[in-house]
Amino acid sequence: MGNLGTTELVLILAVVVLLFGVGRVSRIGGEMGSAIREFRKGLRGDDEDTPSSDSNV
Repeated sequence: MGNLGTTELVLILAVVVLLFGVGRVSRIGGEMGSAIREFRKGLRGDDEDTPSSDSNV
């Protein structure tokens, strides 16, 4: 019941592309990639955007 084969995945991808279009699917994929990258940076603790607390003492 829960196993998806190659045929099913291709069919699902085709339906998604037909519903949303190639451009929108590409943009959504890029946004998901950016979100995953930011999430991983957050897990590592790479906070380059936050200023250090000792700079204006």
